[in-house]
Amino acid sequence: MPTLPLRCFLFILLITPAMAAEQAFPPTAPGVTEVKTLPAGVLLKSTGRGNYFEQSDGLFLPLFRYISRHDISMTTPVEARIEEAAMYFWVAESQHAKVAGSEGAVEVQRIPVRRVASLGVKGGYSRDNFEKNRERLMAWIAEQKDIEAAGQAYGVFWSGPFTPWFAKRSEVHVPVRPKSAAGPEKGPEQGASP
Repeated sequence: MPTLPLRCFLFILLITPAMAAEQAFPPTAPGVTEVKTLPAGVLLKSTGRGNYFEQSDGLFLPLFRYISRHDISMTTPVEARIEEAAMYFWVAESQHAKVAGSEGAVEVQRIPVRRVASLGVKGGYSRDNFEKNRERLMAWIAEQKDIEAAGQAYGVFWSGPFTPWFAKRSEVHVPVRPKSAAGPEKGPEQGASP
């Protein structure tokens, strides 16, 4: 359960109009599957142990403290690695000068442009919902003639925690490459995708 200061911050996020937060890239509409290119960017990473859905509060706090300490505006979406419990905050281009480097539990990562298959999702942020939609997206990728998966699926979360479960919006992303390309895409630690 989030602490009182965290709940107050999350409540402020909820009552702030959705368009007030800068978006790192356009969302994929619920029920839509597409291939899209994500921009290069600066992301702040917090890691934990185990599954993301068991660790998300503990992953959020170090990131929140970092952006508060450096007066960095919140940007949507939040990205999450599910099985290896990692959360990523995007830093808007206008805020890059405020990033002071990695500190404590927060690692700064600069990532290049990425190409992903994306499935827009509506509904609660749960392991079951993620896994069901990951399977749908992987089946869609398998049917494509020109692309193949080039990495693990991850979650992309657009809504604040106080948004009712039925109104929450998210995406499942899988890095992709042309089928003719050789070699797996590298993960964020190698500079390709978080």
